[in-house]
Amino acid sequence: MKYMLIMRATDEAVQASKERDFEEVINEMGAYNEAMVKAGVLLAGEGLADAAEGAVVDFDAEEPLVTDGPYGETHELFNGFWIIQAASREEAVEWAKRAPLGPGTKLEVRRVNEMEDFADYADNEYIKKEAGWRQELSPR
Repeated sequence: MKYMLIMRATDEAVQASKERDFEEVINEMGAYNEAMVKAGVLLAGEGLADAAEGAVVDFDAEEPLVTDGPYGETHELFNGFWIIQAASREEAVEWAKRAPLGPGTKLEVRRVNEMEDFADYADNEYIKKEAGWRQELSPR
């Protein structure tokens, strides 16, 4: 099963990380990523640029409203993710617990839906297309 480890941090945690030696942060994250690669569980992972470079598209109104980052009052920012292959939720949680993160940071562990989750809709046009798209995109 695939799981996404979603990194969230408070504004204070983000600021604290900026005060650390960046090469030390890179080395800690690199060692964590390397451990997952060597264990054969890491499928993908990326860190995200500062929220000030982003935007939010809000669908509460009739027309979507776009707000440039930073997003006003934030309690937690989505700062990056890993996608891992794990045999169980418990194994995914164990990998999450090893992440070199500090106070004010959380990793949300979520299972990624697979085609089998949509077996009741196997005849749906877009479910069929999705299977083809996944094959088409897999070499990337």
